[in-house]
Amino acid sequence: MTRSRLSAAARISDDRRRARLARRHLLHPAHRAGSTEEVADALVGLHATDAATVYLSACARLAEPSPGDVDRALYEDVSLVKLLSMRRTLFAVTTDLAPYVSSSTARAIALRERATLLKHLRENAEGHAPWDEQRLARTEREVLDALAARGEATTAEISKDVPALRETLLMSPGKAYEARQSVGSRVLRLLAADGHLRRARPRGSWTSSLYPWAPVPQIPDMDVREAKAELARRWLAAYGPATEADLKWWTGWTLGDTRRALADIGTCEAELAGGETAHVLAGDLDDDPGPTTPWAALLPGLDPTAMGWRGRDWYLSPEHVPALFDRAGNVGPTVWWNGRIVGGWAQRADGEIAWRLLTDAGAEAEAAIAAEAARLSAWLGSVRVTPRFRTPLERELAAG
Repeated sequence: MTRSRLSAAARISDDRRRARLARRHLLHPAHRAGSTEEVADALVGLHATDAATVYLSACARLAEPSPGDVDRALYEDVSLVKLLSMRRTLFAVTTDLAPYVSSSTARAIALRERATLLKHLRENAEGHAPWDEQRLARTEREVLDALAARGEATTAEISKDVPALRETLLMSPGKAYEARQSVGSRVLRLLAADGHLRRARPRGSWTSSLYPWAPVPQIPDMDVREAKAELARRWLAAYGPATEADLKWWTGWTLGDTRRALADIGTCEAELAGGETAHVLAGDLDDDPGPTTPWAALLPGLDPTAMGWRGRDWYLSPEHVPALFDRAGNVGPTVWWNGRIVGGWAQRADGEIAWRLLTDAGAEAEAAIAAEAARLSAWLGSVRVTPRFRTPLERELAAG
């Protein structure tokens, strides 16, 4: 199918985009979800590079915030799986979405990860036996056999059964940043990227990154082009209107793949407030949620909404970027008011949720944000959360 061109009258204002955001991203209290799976599907996946982000993003959108419901989805029902996928980032997606994410994005990344690991094993391994494709494949089979016998185990525990995992890689030898890496950690991550393993319940609280591995049935393959089209369709349903550059950035695809996916789903065009041409799903152009009642939200670092678009001026003032992002482009914890980022927050050592506005949003906003901070503090209880990627404002607020 081809895109249909619309007249210049097909414009979508920033206010309308922000109203869509309130509903489609489940941020307005009237649109909060009943389950973690509903949240993950609404956002086309939850960022999972930081173990705590999945919980914080989900609970910000649940009518009844519950880390236990996230645990259920991840570790009991296993209805949410983590895949190294878009932009070579770890995402937690539902099992319904997983085949599309796997075939459109994750499988290609896994192939590149395998080639990179083999190169490092050949050039940097400090073991006695040389590494090649055959030795890596043999080691992987031994790991899967050991896990089948154990049920689940950490990398250190599996290394007791598979001695090759105890070898090390000397990375950047002779450089100031020379470092040793465990062969075991790299091989286990590769098996997870290939869809053979999943991260099981962590040893400790839900903020812990010390987790065992467990075997998992492989996600079925599907036609790559079909998978890309479906992923693009779901993303536009959640994030549209959006530009071609937004989709290319969010997926990490080539420009050609991005354009092909948009053509395959038959999008309409609209003009954004800044004059950019955006894509909207056919039939979605006229969806106007109208004005919403005021709402506030406290979202965690790497939240999918804050990281959903390349072009962010319609919800984030450029002058606030240095305070809210690290140097690698990772967003920290953010405070939202009516669809715009207006500040940041952090949790202090005593559990207090501290927040600061970067713009004058008014007394109504301050009262609503304080209520959201109290809501967050209530379900966190005794848990303490420090983002994996720390930003200037988060550090300052956390220090008191």
